[in-house]
Amino acid sequence: MAKDDKWCFTWIPAIAADTGKSRGAILNDAKWKKGETITVSFLDGDPGVQNRVRAVAQQWTGPSMANLTFDFPKNTNKTDIRISFKHAGSWSILGKYCRRLTDTTQATMNYGWLRPGSSEDELRRVVLHEFGHALGFIHEHQNPLNSIKWNRDAVIADLSGPPNNWTLADINTNMFEQPTAHEVTGTPLDKASIMMYPIPASWTTDGFTTGLNTDLSPEDKKLVKQVYPK
Repeated sequence: MAKDDKWCFTWIPAIAADTGKSRGAILNDAKWKKGETITVSFLDGDPGVQNRVRAVAQQWTGPSMANLTFDFPKNTNKTDIRISFKHAGSWSILGKYCRRLTDTTQATMNYGWLRPGSSEDELRRVVLHEFGHALGFIHEHQNPLNSIKWNRDAVIADLSGPPNNWTLADINTNMFEQPTAHEVTGTPLDKASIMMYPIPASWTTDGFTTGLNTDLSPEDKKLVKQVYPK
């Protein structure tokens, strides 16, 4: 991995511990009701970056996309999703589990490296990825409909060092654990998904590799419309 590579992780707080280790395509238990309005607020951050995040997030719910609405009410943090920029890394609570975190001073989503100078490609890929988690999407490489043949030692060696410095528990949660097929709604593995991590060939035993995706793939769009139909 390059020195400046940064990855997100999906966070399910202790209050949602009864959900176990579920991750994947779209986790059925984390789905919102179709037609729901999901409220979103910013706990901190630069106003210009906030506006950019808000605009990108709507790509998931725009015309002919998910039958959901992201509402950004002003002057309140009593919302479903609460965004911060001050914590380490980028992460999001999965789907509707954010409603279980009732302390309105705590973030449910974080963008630890987004700043006014962040490029459009960087901001778009991170925001689309984290709002994908907020809609219930799991990491695509944990899709149980296709299992990647991991070189576990290589993955652990790289992710336990800079810039991620993940613990073994973080690596297991975000790389290797999978839900069962009946726990998710999904498609076969989509290398182009915004929810897919870049995977170097050295991390797999069969040479499987993926690049850094910056946009919603056709399968991402198809799946979110299938799960949240008009």
